[in-house]
Amino acid sequence: MRALTYIAVFLIGLSSCKSAKNAAENSSKLKSVTARKVVKKHVSQNFNKETIDAKMKVVYKDAKDNLSFSVRMKIKKDEVIWLKATKLITLFKAEITPTTVRFYSPYKKNYFEGDFSMLKELLGTEINFKQLQNILLGQAILDVKTNRQELVISEESYVLSPKKQIELFDVFFYVNPNNFKLNQQSLIRANNQQSLDIMYPSYLKKDGVILPNKIKILAREDVKFTTIDIGLRSVNFDSKLNLYFSIPSGYKKIEL
Repeated sequence: MRALTYIAVFLIGLSSCKSAKNAAENSSKLKSVTARKVVKKHVSQNFNKETIDAKMKVVYKDAKDNLSFSVRMKIKKDEVIWLKATKLITLFKAEITPTTVRFYSPYKKNYFEGDFSMLKELLGTEINFKQLQNILLGQAILDVKTNRQELVISEESYVLSPKKQIELFDVFFYVNPNNFKLNQQSLIRANNQQSLDIMYPSYLKKDGVILPNKIKILAREDVKFTTIDIGLRSVNFDSKLNLYFSIPSGYKKIEL
């Protein structure tokens, strides 16, 4: 598996998913509400702490690999996402800011340093720092408040979708009716038989914060499938973080 795939564990995975049209078939269990109200409640659940210090277990599977490893994740909200993955030894360290993506692997003795075009190449679509941060926090990757939304009701979710879909992908947000965080967010690219589902099977509540306890990422591209399971082991908020990051000398640069 390429070294860059380790960063992608927080982003990519593929599988088919239901469209908003199909989701509307079972709508009897939830009361009727407006899209504006669902948007307002979802936005009100935005993460309101300054920092996160979390330990997680990640399981990555595709046609060639079946890997599990531990990840230490530190986030300074809107400024930096710091990652370290280990399995007996350090597999990689990464620093992601609004303008740069930096990564190195003591295991592979290589590194990458660039901008978000690397993540665009991995995903096939534009993504920025805030969208990546929102994926990890269980929030919509698009600004549902600024972009007008349509709403249908499924059996277990309020399903929002932009009235004007983004280029390349159709996007759907499955909002939990109890905590108004996401049950799932899905990107579908029908012409190329690609889809990306990010699901949130469970949440925890700590210090007044609702945070994903598990994240399951499923991806499909033609007949290729990838699954990524992320399980939260521990988390602390607003603690002092050591975010030191420096790429060692002598490592080989990864060219995209």
